[in-house]
Amino acid sequence: MERPSLEFNLPDTHEEGKLYVVDSLNNLNKLNVCPAESQRSLDEEENTGGTGESMAGSNTRNQCLFFITFILTLIVSLALVSFVIFLIFQTRNEVDQISSRLLSEKKNIEELKKLNNIILKYLNQSRIKE
Repeated sequence: MERPSLEFNLPDTHEEGKLYVVDSLNNLNKLNVCPAESQRSLDEEENTGGTGESMAGSNTRNQCLFFITFILTLIVSLALVSFVIFLIFQTRNEVDQISSRLLSEKKNIEELKKLNNIILKYLNQSRIKE
């Protein structure tokens, strides 16, 4: 706190003296009541003017950490969703390939059945002729 001025303006000097005494008593009370660690936080609060600037700094740091964590979570989620979509398309392509193979095999089996029937008819006709 500022020292009282040397002017002879008594009302101002008296009020400044009161403030100086109150500030000194507060400091003495802090030394007697508060442990050393909490005294540091009180001193920091006095240095910041008691406006909570140190709390605002940690609050900003917490918000920044939350924002970074949120962004990382979104990126990981997006990567996982993309991977799942890729697997779905890959599986769909495999199923399409298998179904097309099954259709072609079914056609081959039907052709083999027809050939078998033709061969059986031919054999039956040749036995009859003999």
